[in-house]
Amino acid sequence: MDAENGETPLLFHQHNPNQVQVSSSSNKPYNWKAPAIILAFEFFDSIAYSALSLNLIVYLGTVFHGTTASNAATVDTWNGTTFLTPVLGAFLADTYWGKYKTVGISVIFYLTGMLVITASTLIPSLQPAACEGTSCPPATGFQYFVLFAALYLISVGTGGVKSALLPLGADQYDDSDIEQSKQKQAFFSWFFMAINIGLFFSGTVVVWVQQNVAWSLGFAISSVCVIVATVAFFVGTPIYRVHLPTGSPLKSLVAVFVASFKKRKVEVPADTTILFEGDDANLTNAGKNKLAHTDGFRCLDKAAVVVGEQEIKDSNLGRPWLLCTVTQVEEVKILVRILPIWLTTVFYAASMCQTATTFIQQGMAMDTKIGSFSIPAASMNSALVIFMLIWVVFQDSIVIPIARRYTGNVAGLTQLQRMGVGRFLAVPALAAAALVEMWRLRSVRDGHNLSIAWQVPQFMLVACSDVFCGIAQLEFFYSEAPTSMRSLCSAFSFLAISLGYYLNSMIISAIAVLSKSKGGQGWLPANLNDGHLDYYFWLWAGIGAVNFVVYTAFAKNYTVKKVGPRA
Repeated sequence: MDAENGETPLLFHQHNPNQVQVSSSSNKPYNWKAPAIILAFEFFDSIAYSALSLNLIVYLGTVFHGTTASNAATVDTWNGTTFLTPVLGAFLADTYWGKYKTVGISVIFYLTGMLVITASTLIPSLQPAACEGTSCPPATGFQYFVLFAALYLISVGTGGVKSALLPLGADQYDDSDIEQSKQKQAFFSWFFMAINIGLFFSGTVVVWVQQNVAWSLGFAISSVCVIVATVAFFVGTPIYRVHLPTGSPLKSLVAVFVASFKKRKVEVPADTTILFEGDDANLTNAGKNKLAHTDGFRCLDKAAVVVGEQEIKDSNLGRPWLLCTVTQVEEVKILVRILPIWLTTVFYAASMCQTATTFIQQGMAMDTKIGSFSIPAASMNSALVIFMLIWVVFQDSIVIPIARRYTGNVAGLTQLQRMGVGRFLAVPALAAAALVEMWRLRSVRDGHNLSIAWQVPQFMLVACSDVFCGIAQLEFFYSEAPTSMRSLCSAFSFLAISLGYYLNSMIISAIAVLSKSKGGQGWLPANLNDGHLDYYFWLWAGIGAVNFVVYTAFAKNYTVKKVGPRA
């Protein structure tokens, strides 16, 4: 029977030790209020988290009087942790707690952290004394302890929310219903928009309040947002479709590799229909979500070859180390197929990192005045959000309907096709940045400076790229993942972002050193007028082109997950 679609009894079968006994409410009828609450939650979460992350380095410098190096190290470490914790949260969601419980527990950590950091801005003893002239008293160990405790409570909390909230929202729709399937596709777009609207609001309003009114008021706004999100989430409890955790997916994965290795000398039969299908009660992806056999990676099929009757008995008793089901084998195949696609996501994420680093540095070296207004270079990221929202509407209202008409596909373009478009558009985006930089350097030599408005095309292309690729990746990792690992695979997007930041940092550090090896100031000196930032952008355009070609090769040969008939 199918745990994901509400056709199981209220409890899992007792004899399977890998499954968690927990009540299921996945058979509830669809209620539009459930995804609406989740979208509202994400909007308020985005405001709260973005307001903190965007301005943390300023807070550490102006309030805690930290050095430039120590502040940067603190922020990098915190950001790295924040983007890694979703992987742990996803594992807990898939294995033990389920998505609903993971969000519910995580948001308590999140709220506690926000309240602590807000309180620390109101209690004088928890902050260093203000500077007097050039003398700035350093923060005490206890003051740093309170700050870091708050930050890492937030990191753990928001990591759990990031890992499970989106899959929980997607679980509210039934894929077997065509109308709900269309609505789920729209849900991913709206979720993406909620993130960016929250980011825009925090980057333009809350950050300004923090620096120009009071840090305490700015953090209080973030705390109120988390409070509202928390209350709304728990109020919606009765209407959520809550799907059951299916036990540790890692045991099943390891079992396939162990069983296939032990049977490495066994021949896979030509007739794959005789491979072991197993009892529905023992499948990690049971019922009508049983996976059909696919070609490729036939060495793993050895794990499902029946050699003796005792193997079947052991498998049914939860001891799959010699015999695994076709579904278990196919789950492993899915992960093996996803891996190269995911690796190209790391390089794509690294190319998108330029909007927060080198694009801003380029803008700071340009003429930031438009008329009588001076535009801060970092504010171009707010323009990026606007462009993204425009592209989301354009994609949903024009591109997808036209594509549906010509392809006959309900989704218009497949997830892999949209991801390919996004990766392709990253190349002209970085090429545009390189051309603008070449023009800027030529203008400087001619005695005048180029307007920051010329950055608009590269930001528009980045926005379009992110809309096509970002939304499709959320859908892809959710829909292709084995049911027992949907939260974990969705969290891979955050892990890719984390690794993308690290990769970008490694490359820019290497270029800074290597470009000076033959003398001169290199590509990236303190004064960009003496360097060649354009070379760096061309390098990333080249990396993006290679990444697109590699992605296309893997995507072309990718075998989409197939659901088999019910037993």
